[in-house]
Amino acid sequence: MDERERRAANVQRTRQQNAQRRRPGSSALGAGNSRTKSAGTEGPGASNPRSGGPRPSGSRPGSQRSGGQNPRRRSSRARRRRRNMIIRVILLVVLIIVVLGGLLFWKRYGSSKEKADLKQYYGIQSDDDLAVVVNNQVIGALENSSAGGKVFDGVPYIEYSVVRDYINERFYWDSNESVLLYTLPNGSVSVNVGSKEYSDIKEKKSEDYVILKTEGKTAYIALAFIQEYTNMEYKVYESKDKAVPDRAVIESDWGEHTVASLKRDTQVRVLGGVKSPILTEVKKSDKVRVLEDEDDWMKVRTSDGFVGYVKTSSLKKQEKEVTSRKFDEPVYTNISTDYKINMAWHNVENDTANGYMLETIAGTKGLTTIAPTWFNISDTDGNISSIANSDYVNYAHQSNLDVWAVLRDFHGGINSYDETYEVLSYTSKRENLINQVIAEALQKKIDGINLDFELISQECGEHYIQFVRELSVKCRQNDLVFSVNDYVPMPYNEHYNLKEQGIVADYVIIMGYDEHTDGSYEAGSVASYNYVKDGIENALKVIPKKKLVDAIPFYTRLWLETPKTASELEEEAGTEAAEYPDKVTSTAMGMEEAEETVKSAGAEAVWDDKTRQNYAEWETDDGTYKIWLEDSKSIEEKLKLIKENDLAGVAEWRLGWEKSGIWDLILQYVN
Repeated sequence: MDERERRAANVQRTRQQNAQRRRPGSSALGAGNSRTKSAGTEGPGASNPRSGGPRPSGSRPGSQRSGGQNPRRRSSRARRRRRNMIIRVILLVVLIIVVLGGLLFWKRYGSSKEKADLKQYYGIQSDDDLAVVVNNQVIGALENSSAGGKVFDGVPYIEYSVVRDYINERFYWDSNESVLLYTLPNGSVSVNVGSKEYSDIKEKKSEDYVILKTEGKTAYIALAFIQEYTNMEYKVYESKDKAVPDRAVIESDWGEHTVASLKRDTQVRVLGGVKSPILTEVKKSDKVRVLEDEDDWMKVRTSDGFVGYVKTSSLKKQEKEVTSRKFDEPVYTNISTDYKINMAWHNVENDTANGYMLETIAGTKGLTTIAPTWFNISDTDGNISSIANSDYVNYAHQSNLDVWAVLRDFHGGINSYDETYEVLSYTSKRENLINQVIAEALQKKIDGINLDFELISQECGEHYIQFVRELSVKCRQNDLVFSVNDYVPMPYNEHYNLKEQGIVADYVIIMGYDEHTDGSYEAGSVASYNYVKDGIENALKVIPKKKLVDAIPFYTRLWLETPKTASELEEEAGTEAAEYPDKVTSTAMGMEEAEETVKSAGAEAVWDDKTRQNYAEWETDDGTYKIWLEDSKSIEEKLKLIKENDLAGVAEWRLGWEKSGIWDLILQYVN
């Protein structure tokens, strides 16, 4: 090669090297080429990096490592790595937040899979317990309640109190004499403990199971036997799963109900809400009874005895369904008159008073019935004391009056709640009492019995109403009219059971007075208008008007108020009496005496629109006297209520306390 050609080749190589240095990202390739040429080139500008020879023209100290990497590229990659690391950390944090949020959301709003403790739900306490569902009520779910049933020898039984309170109240258990009774219109069914035999009035019958079992004083009645006398259906569900109790589902609430079908498989929960434990699973198209609408949730009862909640959205086709069962209810016939009753009580305290009967009724008009207070319970064995008088009855009949003799649990040998309970809680004592009363009535040719029991505690309620049933049967069998006296209906006297009285008795008499009594803490009317009005309206909710008689007072009370002393208030501290600043005493008096008392005091009676009575008060050195009068004007307001409600009649307490003109007023409204 000549000199000119060598210079041209060197120029060409120099251009190529300069181009490689300027080209981005070409360091690795250029370094490789350089290493190749250094190994086999010895021309001008060639160098060997390992020998420390001259660097290529234009290179910088430290611009290349032994591997030939460009520092710019290294810095760019480091930044990318840092950026990617930050992104990955952020994504990880976001992911953790999302997961935790989802868990919290699910914990709060997600559906719980927890299963309810069905033994607790049904009140199961022992292996032989039987869960009981009556209509829409789970008995074991009631406060302080047990399961409600037992299984003895494979036979289902229901505890007596459950039968009485939820199925058929006419079953009556005498724990003192260990006998079960069921009163029919013509007599009673009687069953002894542990027996398959029983008496149905006078007929002996038997079943293929033991009818009545006991544990201590708790009685259990065979479910099949209950159905014999009750308009009910039942089914017992037996479970192989020990966590699901056997249960008896009883239906006696016949009539119209709301039902619905399930859109899909779902759960019935203890309460409304997805976090509430699951009672049971229900399938698509299953039918449930709808009990309550709580917007997003519905309270329902399944056919197999679970009462709980499902989502409203899971239901479809809500509709009305009428259920019924063919059953012959017992018919309690009654004795009734074809005229309005006008009965007056005659307070007879001794046999001598019987001789004044004609004088007592001489000024009356329109009376149909007289009720002398003749019979009292003399002891806790159910014996009676009687001052019934045949001549009295004869004189009354000659005056076209029926005689309904009064049987009382006070003003006689017994005079307390405990003593009345002692008599009525024993079947043999009730029977003794009834037999004596009926025998005396038949002997004296009395027309009816008027029951006036006023010492009935709540505990005694079931025994009292059983006595009413039994006495009604005996009166009916002997053609005696049977009437019962009652307080004005109030929550505290519900145990007198007006509804059952209205079925078995011929007449129910509401004593429309004693609004304020001698035991009251404040002065007030004996029988204000609204007190009487409310009493009639509440009684008519459970008693047919053809059986309801309203009693009016021929008396009032004169009240004396005196401020309590500091020592008296201190003594009463913490009691109800302490709420009243005045001490009150009262005296009962008839119409004429009351009017004379007001006149003698120089006071003036003024009409009170609220009580619809004439009211008077006056001051003396003794204190403040107050009186709400019963007179023709106040009595007329009460008689209007009797007529407006078309009641069976009127009764008056008591003969001898009225003004003579009152009888003409009563005739205008009653007869």
